[in-house]
Amino acid sequence: MNLKTSIFRGLSKLNKLVLPNYTKKGLELQKASKFQLAIIAWKTWVTKNSATNPNQKLLSN
Repeated sequence: MNLKTSIFRGLSKLNKLVLPNYTKKGLELQKASKFQLAIIAWKTWVTKNSATNPNQKLLSN
């Protein structure tokens, strides 16, 4: 595991503790405010980067 992955995994754990979980609250994306959408986008970006394995090759069609 490299430094980038470690940082994003730490951010992911911090997000889980600090930021709200809209899935458990049953939030509909169509009714979400801009701020709520920004939090969802942030959490998605951090999760995507923390789950990336630098040694994994992308599959091509």
